Amino acid sequence: MNRKWFQLWNIGRLRSKLLDVLSLGKTMLLLAGGSLVFFMLLGAGGLAGQKLNSSPVPSMKGLAASLSSGFFMELLGMEVPHLPKSEEPSAFSGRNVTSFVFRMLTSVDPGDPKSLLSREVPGLAADDPFLLRLGSGGAKDAPADYHPGTDELAAGDSEAHGTGDDTAGGAGTEPAHGDGVDEPGGEETEPQPEPTAAPDAAGGNGSAATPGSSQESAMKRILIYHSHPREAYNPLLGVESDNPSSAVPSKNVMLVGSYIAKRLEQRGIGTVHAQEDYATTVPDYNWNFSYKYSRMTVKAAMSTHQEMTEMIDIHRDSQRHGKTTAVINGKSYAQVYFILGHANKNWKKNEAFANKIHQLLEKSYPGVSRGIWGKSSGNGNNGEYNQTLSPNSVLIEVGGIDNSEDELKRTADILADAIADVYWNSHDAEKAAAPESGADTVKQSN
Repeated sequence: MNRKWFQLWNIGRLRSKLLDVLSLGKTMLLLAGGSLVFFMLLGAGGLAGQKLNSSPVPSMKGLAASLSSGFFMELLGMEVPHLPKSEEPSAFSGRNVTSFVFRMLTSVDPGDPKSLLSREVPGLAADDPFLLRLGSGGAKDAPADYHPGTDELAAGDSEAHGTGDDTAGGAGTEPAHGDGVDEPGGEETEPQPEPTAAPDAAGGNGSAATPGSSQESAMKRILIYHSHPREAYNPLLGVESDNPSSAVPSKNVMLVGSYIAKRLEQRGIGTVHAQEDYATTVPDYNWNFSYKYSRMTVKAAMSTHQEMTEMIDIHRDSQRHGKTTAVINGKSYAQVYFILGHANKNWKKNEAFANKIHQLLEKSYPGVSRGIWGKSSGNGNNGEYNQTLSPNSVLIEVGGIDNSEDELKRTADILADAIADVYWNSHDAEKAAAPESGADTVKQSN
């Protein structure tokens, strides 16, 4: 009897089963704890990404912007039998599909070896632009910017501003609040430059405005300025360079700015064109603080002209002619990039303003716009571009180093028309009452 009882209640077997249950429970507890930690980290990462306003490429909006219109047309063509077929190679080719899948899985672009190194080298990808809105001019190549060399700043100084034919204007002072130190994108500090001249009214032909004249009293609504005024074009200089630079206004981006300003005035919009050459006027000039210098110019203009609402910073891209030119109806145009600073907390408002101009170009001159791109701050990259000063502020790169004057002039005119259309559509002003004066300029000091 006792033997049977011991067989029925085998302590060793019960102990073994209990250990199995405890082992399984421990495993389940570890899995639950691991899942909890995983989702907590995932949530923290999402909040951090939202806080930092990181590149939207992984998001659905960024993904859609990264795909071409031809890709979407082919998707529709799979369902719509009689949709017109494109003569271009299929977007669903093995090479394109493989490249797309590889990029989505690894965040490495097979066509850009630097994207592999950027994951391992700190700061290498810090200033990489990311696409926000696709342009029909193509999205494969992001805007490129080359920093000037040590000998670049002295180039052209001896001949710059020598004739005095390009500019005129009165002297002004920087407003008390225009110290330029509140720039979100700047991480370094340095001695502030001397106050720059505030943009004053002057005739488009370079003559000074007469006190009390219609030019002086005109309402100035738009500011055209240049944070990198010496960005030049090879055809205008008659040289072959990877990064042409000149202090002569007729050979650099100031020429494009003058075309835009003149066209805006013709459209009845009072415009100030700031032509400050900071390398000449700022003691101990440092190219890395270009946006601090131009910020003072913008604040001075806003202080002088309280009615000013739009600020356009005109730059030049650093790519070659084949990547910065579009041919429309037999005429070549310099292509444009719209650049937004992601360090600006309200960058979406600036994006809405830039998109209005972008969409008008897309409608009338498809192929001219290369889209809207964003840049973040950090590791020497500004990432703000004075765009916190106004929601109607944007940086526009017009053409590349090899674009000719005719190409730049054509693009400047249609770009100014788009800006003017956006202005008149968003302001309660009558065109008939707009001033008919020439574009303003800022005096360049020697």
